[in-house]
Amino acid sequence: MISFEEFTLANGLKVIVHEDPDTTMAVVDVIYNVGSRDEDENLTGFAHLFEHLMFGGSENIPSFDTPLQKVGGENNAFTTPDLTNYYISVPAQNIETAFWLESDRMKQLAFNTQSLETQRKVVIEEFKQRYLNQPYGDVWLKFRPLIYNKHPYRWPTIGAGIQHIEEAQMSDVKAFFQKHYVPSNAVLVVAGKVKLSEVKALAEKWFAPIPAGAKPKRNLPQEPLQTENRTMEIVADVPANRLYKAYPVIGRYEPGYHAIDLMADLLGRGESSYLYEHLVQKQRIFDTIGTYQTSSIDPGLLIIQGQVSDDVTIEEAEVALEKAIQDFATSKIAEKDLQMVKNQSEASLVFGEVEVLNRAMNLAMAANAGDANLVNTEAEKIAEVQTQDLEKWAQRLFIQGKSNTLKYKKIAK
Repeated sequence: MISFEEFTLANGLKVIVHEDPDTTMAVVDVIYNVGSRDEDENLTGFAHLFEHLMFGGSENIPSFDTPLQKVGGENNAFTTPDLTNYYISVPAQNIETAFWLESDRMKQLAFNTQSLETQRKVVIEEFKQRYLNQPYGDVWLKFRPLIYNKHPYRWPTIGAGIQHIEEAQMSDVKAFFQKHYVPSNAVLVVAGKVKLSEVKALAEKWFAPIPAGAKPKRNLPQEPLQTENRTMEIVADVPANRLYKAYPVIGRYEPGYHAIDLMADLLGRGESSYLYEHLVQKQRIFDTIGTYQTSSIDPGLLIIQGQVSDDVTIEEAEVALEKAIQDFATSKIAEKDLQMVKNQSEASLVFGEVEVLNRAMNLAMAANAGDANLVNTEAEKIAEVQTQDLEKWAQRLFIQGKSNTLKYKKIAK
């Protein structure tokens, strides 16, 4: 259970406070309710670009890292299809430095050609290194557009193509910032050795003067119901054949999410899972195999991916995998197996709450989804899942017309 208090400033900024007197640190976490799903299809990669631009300095602070390092602080950020998260950890006595830094770049980020060009080069290099110049790096660049026809999840957070970042104009960058980086579209979480009264005073001092801005209205195209299986192939200079399968599932905060998650764990999480036991240990069809959910706010995906053994063709592997999936979907789930994956999930929850930074992030993401107390209902929702829930979802998801398959083949030599 993560205790917290919350209040909202006049400009719409939601503030959440988690007091932990047992640590010497404090965390300031800011989530902006903008991710790659909010981008124009002709200007993709902007949310991720801003993850970098926000460290390029603001009007009053040319170097973001320098004052933070002087007070023993650390910072970082990440972008997802649904949100952008910035976080700072500092010794608790220096927390006002974090308020100063975050508020100044929210109020008046420095827009200059040098910063844009510097971060543009960084992002382009990241695009090349992670997506173009390493084995299997382009999987999601190519697979997502097959899976999603309408929804902006059809491109990854890095963007649909490198040219969108190469051609980004200053006017486009400013417009994106002014639309999404406003107090009414953000959540501020302060956690650690802090007091509610102290946080209220600092929030009023540093964030309250920032104009609220208009909260963006999200009206995303909904993905049509998938009714046919889809398949694609990639042939490239990679060390081994890989097989990817994706099935449409519900969103992260919809009823049934935890049942699907536990079902996915039973199917393909770790060496005790069904697919690993049957296709790796017994049949030696795959060298590795695993299953996971994308856990996106809008309807996401259940992914199965495996590396095919050298003496097995990718076509043979696909047949074996499909049979294993169908056998699993039509089998009864043992109570002891369900309890095993429940124990794993509950342990992950407990471990995830050890660090104050993780608690702050969990609160921020839950608040961004609409209710910070969602973090305190996870264990209960996991405990409520029954074996018949897993069986129902397996039979509902793994049916004709719902699969997307990518065969990533190595060049024959």
